[in-house]
Amino acid sequence: MTWFRHAARVFRKDVLIERKTGEITATTCFFSALMTIAASFALQSGPDIGARVAPALIWIVTAFSSVLAVAKSWQRERDDSAFDGLLVLPISRSAILAGKVASLIVFLAISQLVTILLVAFLFSIDLSAVGFGVLLITAAALPGICVTGTLFGAMTVRTGARELVLSCVVLPLLLPVLLAAVSATRELFAGAPVASLGDYFLIMAAFDVAFAAGGLALFGTMIEG
Repeated sequence: MTWFRHAARVFRKDVLIERKTGEITATTCFFSALMTIAASFALQSGPDIGARVAPALIWIVTAFSSVLAVAKSWQRERDDSAFDGLLVLPISRSAILAGKVASLIVFLAISQLVTILLVAFLFSIDLSAVGFGVLLITAAALPGICVTGTLFGAMTVRTGARELVLSCVVLPLLLPVLLAAVSATRELFAGAPVASLGDYFLIMAAFDVAFAAGGLALFGTMIEG
């Protein structure tokens, strides 16, 4: 129970700061909206373009938004040596990771909602038919994305070009979960029932579990090494 309380305190700290500043959610939502609108103007060329383009667009925007959100989140910890202060607290290193991941999931979920609503509007996607499936795919994919981003964001928090390093390291690692999410969303938009997407959910779940377990076990060594 102590571990969960420590993780909850880290989560609460990030949420309270975000509630006052709105920096991460405002930046990622603006970025998501800008990319989605630009893509809609560039890709509108046929009646069936939405079902073919929208799945990839949703998850490409999510991937880059996650890098942006991670960089902003860890920049806060870097300012005024706040991360060093966090490390000297008598709490488990893995609890720090868990709290940061939980807060990032909340921030990215808000950005993801903006992206999905805009894509549905601009590409004429019927959310009443596919909304529940998209929600399940998002719930399966976001934990793995956030764990990976947070883990490697901590490694680059003290580097100068952290956004560039983070993008080069994280985006290739996210390929399995992104490909599974894109494929599942594509099948869903093509009319497949959610029950037929089990293999994609298994891939995303395996990715989530593997990176969560590895991150919780190695986080302390990675940030102190």
